[in-house]
Amino acid sequence: MHIITMLLLISVLVLVHELGHFGVARLIGVKPERFGFGLPFGPILYETTWGNTKICIHALLLGGYVAFADDDPDSTIPKDDPSRLSNRKIWERCAIISAGVIANAILAFLIVLFVAGASHNLPSGQYNIFIDQLEPGKAFSANHIGIKKGDRIVSANGIKVDSPFKFIEIAQRSKTYDNYVSYARIKEQRSKILELNPALKGELKTGEVIPANTKIILPDYSAEAPLSFSDENLAGMAHYKPEGVKLNARQQKLRNNISDKKYFISTGKTTLNDLAYATGDTVHPVYIMVSRNGKNVELAPAYPNRQGLIGLKLKSDEVNIPVTGPISAIKASSTYISRNVVFMLLGLWQIVTGQIPITNLHGIVAVTKVGSDIIAKRGIWDGLLLTSLISIDLAIVNLLPIPALDGGHLLFLLIEKLRGKPVNEKMQEAFSKYGFIFLMILMILIIFNDIWALVTDKL
Repeated sequence: MHIITMLLLISVLVLVHELGHFGVARLIGVKPERFGFGLPFGPILYETTWGNTKICIHALLLGGYVAFADDDPDSTIPKDDPSRLSNRKIWERCAIISAGVIANAILAFLIVLFVAGASHNLPSGQYNIFIDQLEPGKAFSANHIGIKKGDRIVSANGIKVDSPFKFIEIAQRSKTYDNYVSYARIKEQRSKILELNPALKGELKTGEVIPANTKIILPDYSAEAPLSFSDENLAGMAHYKPEGVKLNARQQKLRNNISDKKYFISTGKTTLNDLAYATGDTVHPVYIMVSRNGKNVELAPAYPNRQGLIGLKLKSDEVNIPVTGPISAIKASSTYISRNVVFMLLGLWQIVTGQIPITNLHGIVAVTKVGSDIIAKRGIWDGLLLTSLISIDLAIVNLLPIPALDGGHLLFLLIEKLRGKPVNEKMQEAFSKYGFIFLMILMILIIFNDIWALVTDKL
């Protein structure tokens, strides 16, 4: 039942997008010859005529379109007729083409505004993070730092923790053997090795190989410095670049071999620099502050294991923005929309730059499954908020300068404005054709990702 509800909500978004194009075209005086709900493949489930426009519902309900006389080479409308889209001014064509995106944006805001007014609050995007339980076992650092079930995490390494992602990211980045070591740490370890092995002083340069069978006393295992992060790093808005230099494969193998050992017998292939790297890469402590009984408590440092785990199971409660009236609802809705637009644009940039692999992209199947789960577990308000985000996402994606999308048509209009004449019609058709093929291939890949995620129980 909830899946049907989610499909209906998504269908409304597609319908509103196409009605945006349709309505503005009729308002300006351009005749839409066909209004299609679904992709124009396979059988037509329903067909009728409204005024001079043919209304079609296709079997593949994964999109929609508005077709003009310009799209039909067999149209009886004269080439110079002002009801053709191509005969209108550039600003009129821009208005028609961008109307779908604008309609989706307006609908998204109205949905959020409705939820704000009806539920009297909106999610803030910030969370109170509590300790739900401690994982048993001495191997987990959490059992040795004084943390208790029910504690609320205030900060980690001095950074305010207002989302589970922030805390998990700090712990993951601080894990044992992260394969990075700072320049200061390398210098420090080199000095320690030379102090413990005075015979090497003056006889061995940094890059020289330590003679075979030489016994080297190793420095005691010690933690690295705690890591620091920017707000952009922890919000996923900027790529985190580890400080220092990465260990090569040989140095990583050496580090693993000498772990917990007091000395090392040279094989004649190891340099002083290799040893400094290998002994320097250990673990970064995580300094946690919790709130307990109304007081902030500083805990002993936690040391994540090789998987970046401390041994804590977290529980998060989202902080809501209270809505007390119309002005409050408008402000809260605007904040909610703008915050999520920023995250969507960031996500799009990460996809384009390869930071998010294409195998992680999901589409209507996954969205429908996730949306139906949200409605079932958290109620219709959260389902509507997800619908508003999908509407925004539709608007953003349709603005991409890809032929066959609204953004591609707008790009051609921009080129026409700059050149003073339209782009060659055959060239436009070719770009649109290949752009459409690209979108179809991408859609098939995304549907495959969705199905695979469902089969492997990742959704």
